Order: sequence, then C-alpha cells, then structure tokens
Amino acid sequence: MRAVIQRVTQATVTIDGVVKGAIRHGLAVLLAFEEADTAEDIEWLSGKIVRLRVFNDENGVMNRSVQDAQGGILLVSQFTLFASTRKGNRPSYSRSAPPEIAVPLYGQFMARLAQDLGRPIQAGVFGADMKVGLINDGPVTIIIDSKTRE
Repeated sequence: MRAVIQRVTQATVTIDGVVKGAIRHGLAVLLAFEEADTAEDIEWLSGKIVRLRVFNDENGVMNRSVQDAQGGILLVSQFTLFASTRKGNRPSYSRSAPPEIAVPLYGQFMARLAQDLGRPIQAGVFGADMKVGLINDGPVTIIIDSKTRE
C-alpha cells in the first residue's frame, strides 16, 4: 500500500458535481493498493496515519497526531500512485491491484481507519471520476509505503 498524506485546513471530494466527502482541519489521504497487500499492511498503515505527529502543539512543534488535534480524515483511492514511468511517456499501472482485489481492500482500510481514529472518516468512491480539492497546511506532505516499513 502506498499513501500520500497531506495536512490540510480543508479538503473535499466531489463526484458528478456532488460533494461526497469533506473535512476541515485534518488529513487528506490518497491511497493505492498492490496485489501483495494484506490485512497486516492495512493494520500497520492505518495505525501509522492516525498516530503520525504532523500537527503543531502549543509550542508550534509538530508533535500532535490527527487524533490529538481532533482533525478529520478524507480518504481517496488513487491507483496512479503506483505508476511506473521507466519506459516511454505513458505511465504503466501494472503494479496497482486490479479492482477485484483493490475494492475489498479499500473497504477494509476505510473501516480500520475509522476504528483507529475513533470516529467516522470521509471518503471518495473507488473507481469514480473524482475531483479532489484541498488546501495543504504548511505545506506538509508525507509519503508512506507499507512495503518499506522495515
């Protein structure tokens, strides 16, 4: 699994002109799956996102998690995070999990992330043509890959 995590002051995902999910202060998480991803990857990455200390404390130091900061999470599936541009100019997405594998993983990840956060999250719809809008706060952007955790 690969995630791009951005600290935001606001973020939305819109599908066919309708806002599907929106948060104010919190994290926008773009997430991609590969075939080798497991329940262990879901558990590890979800916990890492929820406990990631990227919010300022009273001293202005990034020492608080999204839980501590009472922030929201907007989760958006984005298979293009596994794009390969090694050959030619057209990206290859062969490393991304096909929908029959990725859709169940996305559902499991959403449920686990809400459980770890302790409250509902906002999310896009897997495979939909989504318009994502956000204001990156900082800017703070972190990339995490569950296969490089050791």
